[in-house]
Amino acid sequence: MWLLSFVFLFTKLSLVQNQIVWYQPEQVHLAYGDSVDEIVVTWSTFNDTTESIVEYGIGGFILTSKGASKLFVDGGDQKRAQYIHTVRLANLTYNSRYEYHCGSSLGWSEAFWFQTPPEHNWQPHLAIFGDMGNENAQSLARLQEEAQRGLYDAILHVGDFAYDMDSQNAEVGDAFMRQIQAVAAYLPYMTCPGNHEEKYNFSNYRQRFSMPGGSDSLMFSINVGPMHIISISTEVYYFLNYGIKQLVFQYEWLEADLIKANQNRGKQPWIVVMGHRPMYCSNSNTDDCTHHETLTRVGLPFLHYFGLEQLLYDYGVDLEIWAHEHSYERLWPIYNYQVFNGSYEQPYVNPGAPIHIVTGSAGCKEGREDFNATRPPWSAFISRDYGYTRLKAYNATHLYLEQVSDDKQGAVIDSLWIVKDKHGPYQFSQLDWTNNDLKNV
Repeated sequence: MWLLSFVFLFTKLSLVQNQIVWYQPEQVHLAYGDSVDEIVVTWSTFNDTTESIVEYGIGGFILTSKGASKLFVDGGDQKRAQYIHTVRLANLTYNSRYEYHCGSSLGWSEAFWFQTPPEHNWQPHLAIFGDMGNENAQSLARLQEEAQRGLYDAILHVGDFAYDMDSQNAEVGDAFMRQIQAVAAYLPYMTCPGNHEEKYNFSNYRQRFSMPGGSDSLMFSINVGPMHIISISTEVYYFLNYGIKQLVFQYEWLEADLIKANQNRGKQPWIVVMGHRPMYCSNSNTDDCTHHETLTRVGLPFLHYFGLEQLLYDYGVDLEIWAHEHSYERLWPIYNYQVFNGSYEQPYVNPGAPIHIVTGSAGCKEGREDFNATRPPWSAFISRDYGYTRLKAYNATHLYLEQVSDDKQGAVIDSLWIVKDKHGPYQFSQLDWTNNDLKNV
């Protein structure tokens, strides 16, 4: 018996002595706070450092901000744990380049930098994509280079990360977050959830990304130059096993946010909505967007409650950005399967309905999507190339988008100008714009 006890004690001591300690920050990424003059820095350590610090400044680490960490335990069999740290940098000086590093007295990250926007007349330039995985992240190298060259002001990742962040007890998620650090440590990396984030009630997504509204919320909105950008979860329409309450809450929140956005159109005339699953697509598969009554478009089956197309049309949303399909598709201005071009010659000049872009071709292990041989009349342009979208908001009247093909070494394969002399409700809006909430719009 004493021999067994000795062996047990020796084994336990050996495990303690050989335990790997990891205080070093990794997976560093940025996000906007409640406004664009706030930056939230997020990173991970695999041991508790007891403090979360960012040293930063214009020209050196002259300022210090402290935050907090939370223990995140993945829902997989191994219950892998890590500490996710967040620090908010507030009251930043406009139009300035900040250097920073993050960590604690037990270890610091390498040095990074970010650029704050000008206070006035900002023309934000965004890179937009969805469906980028840890494996076959075809567009990532080009995005890393362009981000560090200062080409963009922010990233919009429109759902589906890593494939999947919970895979292999969340080790795939860790690997993906390390991959995007070369982009996300320099630019606000703004997100929305996709279907590949669903496991354990979206816990990897909620905990790893620090979006406005906090981890309890799957949606947010923020003003970026002349744009009001709204990020929603389309997944609340598909994963009703988590309850219908979050769908109803999001719909009510979205309508309230759209009311405020319309009241504020003097400052942010463009309303842009992003969500993962599209309402329309012409791909040759059985995804919901290939069906006439897409859940996100018309709402719950049979009842048709909480449909998004009517809501976004009624409140004059200008641009809707989706992903999910591993391809790129640009639509003509569309509402209820009818095309509302501004004119035959200039379809995107004063269009009569929102414009939809599907950009889910950044690259993942599931490959590319095919399209139907017969094109529907509402589909303007399609591409199977791996790539991503660029958006630049020039002013209150002009918005420019282009599609970059990584297959073609960064060539621009599609582009459009959206021109609007006036923003607001479309012709067939079903709202009473004379009521108290809307009469000041």
